[in-house]
Amino acid sequence: MLNTLNSPQREAVKYLDGPLLVLAGAGSGKTRVITQKISYLIDEAGYSPKEIAAITFTNKAALEMRERVSKLMQGKSTKGLTIATFHSLGLQMLRAEAALLGYKPQFSILDSSDTFKIVADILATTDKQLLRKTQWQISAWKNAFINADQAKAQADEELTHAAAKVYQLYQQTLKAYQAVDFDDLIKLPVELFEQHEEALNKWQRKLQYLLIDEYQDTNACQYKLVKMLTGVRGQFTAVGDDDQAIYGWRGADVENLRQLTTDFSKLKVIKLEQNYRSTVRILRAANQVISNNPKLFEKKLWSELGTGDLIQVSAALSEEHEAESVIMKLQAHKFEHRTYHKDYAILYRGNHQARVFEQQLRNHKIPYTISGGQSFFDKAEIKDIVSYLRLIANEDDDPAFIRAATTPKRGIGNTTLERLGEYASVHKISLFAAAFESNFQSDIGQRQLEDLLNFCQYINKLQKRAVRDPAGEVLNDLLSTIQYEAFLYDSEEPRAAESKWTNVLDFIGWLTKKGEGSTEFGNETENKNLLELTQMVSLMSMLEGREDGEPDAVKLSTLHAAKGLEFGHVFLIGCEEGILPHRESIDNERIEEERRLMYVGITRAQKSLNISWCKKRKRAGEMEMCEPSRFISELPSDDVRHFGNPFNNPEQALASKEHGKARMANIRAMLNKNLAE
Repeated sequence: MLNTLNSPQREAVKYLDGPLLVLAGAGSGKTRVITQKISYLIDEAGYSPKEIAAITFTNKAALEMRERVSKLMQGKSTKGLTIATFHSLGLQMLRAEAALLGYKPQFSILDSSDTFKIVADILATTDKQLLRKTQWQISAWKNAFINADQAKAQADEELTHAAAKVYQLYQQTLKAYQAVDFDDLIKLPVELFEQHEEALNKWQRKLQYLLIDEYQDTNACQYKLVKMLTGVRGQFTAVGDDDQAIYGWRGADVENLRQLTTDFSKLKVIKLEQNYRSTVRILRAANQVISNNPKLFEKKLWSELGTGDLIQVSAALSEEHEAESVIMKLQAHKFEHRTYHKDYAILYRGNHQARVFEQQLRNHKIPYTISGGQSFFDKAEIKDIVSYLRLIANEDDDPAFIRAATTPKRGIGNTTLERLGEYASVHKISLFAAAFESNFQSDIGQRQLEDLLNFCQYINKLQKRAVRDPAGEVLNDLLSTIQYEAFLYDSEEPRAAESKWTNVLDFIGWLTKKGEGSTEFGNETENKNLLELTQMVSLMSMLEGREDGEPDAVKLSTLHAAKGLEFGHVFLIGCEEGILPHRESIDNERIEEERRLMYVGITRAQKSLNISWCKKRKRAGEMEMCEPSRFISELPSDDVRHFGNPFNNPEQALASKEHGKARMANIRAMLNKNLAE
């Protein structure tokens, strides 16, 4: 097996004498190293699968890794092997140790719209910007492992001082709901291990070797978790690339790479510099652009895949012209090279740039997919069903209670809910518990009480069945009891209702299948009851939804969402000052992360790279003149051909014109040949 690896890859797989950092450049085969190392640990180094955990950032990466490992192991047992995201590993730990932190094992996981609502209730405002800022600030504190008291002590300005107060109330609310948010799935295990040494010892014994993917994307809290789990032994392999650290805004800290060298004096560093993805020209461009950043570790990508095409840089008159020009080039290239739509990607800095490209693609009837669009789990009809599941799992989950009790409407009106909410708040209990209190019951009309109790008793009935009966059976009974299909057709146009009902049936079918087989987290293969499935769904909806087969369509994606992907032909659009690099990063002198973003964009391309920028762009209804991105001037001039650029020298302009003529002649010849055939 190891013979298929290059020398540094082989060294990384076999090295077991202590902590290891593998600096894996773009396209250098890092997943291969991790999966081969898992196989090596089991086959050669005497580790049992259940002692190994490989930690990734997305479900998709975990799934790909799992598939590769099972191919490598060819039928040998990998039972107990954990290949999971940071958050799903955290969930496993919390599930097992919930009681130590004062939670019940079936705690709820709240998504960002639930937590947004909690923050809105605490601040009693509808100012969305303030609410988002506060929500973001709380998340940033949690990622940095700062609790509410510390946040209050550190707050240096009015806004953070107010946010620190909200943080305190927010945490109390979560605890009252027996709920955690996404960030808690990492933060709470760290707190658990700090407070309960026996729990830490248990998990250190359980997970003897850790492999961490995309290490440069870890935040302070994740680094703490890794450090605690590996303990003094430091038996881990961290794989990362400081040149692809593009999530600083999300709390990721590239300093964690430097910190490794300080915290683990015996740390070995191995560099993977051979790229198996891109042509020499594309790599020269990537190397030259990124060389303008100060380096934590020196490395230079190289490839044996040939020199490749020149990189094309085009100046467009406006964003409409840019979109037209890109789609024309894409169609001509596809026709000329007999490629598929899925070989092409259009990448951009911000979601707003996609609209004009979507329009052009639709006009030309070109199929496309857009990443960062609405996730399956964000659809209202799926959230409706999930609110019932959450309530079955944890009746103290107030956000789920409110949604389930009012969808479909069943006689529980706003007045009833308000009075229930007031009573629950005064007595510090959940809405569900309040409904059964005699003091509350005597204070409300008989009819309202009947509707409320019918609902609560029905949930109790489902809770009993959820542990006992197959998930699919319980879910289908739920849909027919609440008459969800009829509710959809009553409240929507027929076509919309049909599409929503199909989504619900898909979801139920998918859950039924999950209940019968293996889970997404770890490699547990026992059947899952409805309670366990509910926590899995809550988490998956926040990671990234279901992964279906890839359609033959042009991929539209932000640069952030494209990391880790590769495409035959890439169009990198809107490369202007103020967009890439982003205006805020220019003002705050954070150009380095933007340059890494450019590097990520360049290194997505395998065979050809087209970069474009606009001379004018509409901003707030006004046409503004634009400057090409500084990163364009950092490209190696010998590898670039400019089009439509007034700053060209006449020779290059002529060469570009001749190139265009030759391409058109080539396409005409192909057309004539096709017609003749």
